[in-house]
Amino acid sequence: MKKGADITIITGHFGSGKTEMSVNLALEARRTNEKVAVADLDIVNPYYRARDARAIFAENGIELIAPAERLAASDLPIVSGDIYRVIYDPAYKVIVDAGGDKDGATALGQFYNDWKDMDPEVLFILNANRPYVSTLDGAVDTLLKIEKASRLKITGIINNSNVGNETTLADVEKGLDLSRALSEKLDIPLLSTTLSQHLSADADSFLPVSQVKVISRYIKLPWER
Repeated sequence: MKKGADITIITGHFGSGKTEMSVNLALEARRTNEKVAVADLDIVNPYYRARDARAIFAENGIELIAPAERLAASDLPIVSGDIYRVIYDPAYKVIVDAGGDKDGATALGQFYNDWKDMDPEVLFILNANRPYVSTLDGAVDTLLKIEKASRLKITGIINNSNVGNETTLADVEKGLDLSRALSEKLDIPLLSTTLSQHLSADADSFLPVSQVKVISRYIKLPWER
């Protein structure tokens, strides 16, 4: 295995909550790691990108690898070359926030030869409330296309089924059923189910079938601020 950073790559369908997951994982990693970086490789979606959490990262000593702030709202396919500095440094925990679907995952492909032997963790974030991945066939198709575009194998699935602040337990349970079916179909482990803070009191109800990760919501659309 090539020596380099401890890398976790976040993939999924548009609107799956990849960026929210990236922020939460980075904050969690910072509790035990001195050097944590988030690499924003989302070159497709103008909303919900890791670069929108600059202030949060700065406050917590987390490095953001992203286009310059003056280009933060740009839809240009810009990938900062600074990513090479952190992925080759074993002192870093690196969270990679990839774009949605196969188009977003294509940006991962350009780094394949750099991290293919670093054994990165590659997570598929599933939100069963998004239309195309609300069925098993759609979820399978999306995951396989991401693998093909990125040339990486998904190593774990996270059930992040939600509808923002309106999320109910039924929404999460629906996603858990689909996530378990996807896990069994493709023989990829289901690692956890996420719950927003307002549902955290019900975490124990999921434990017999899934680990639970309670997350906070940091990224909002402009009209939600």
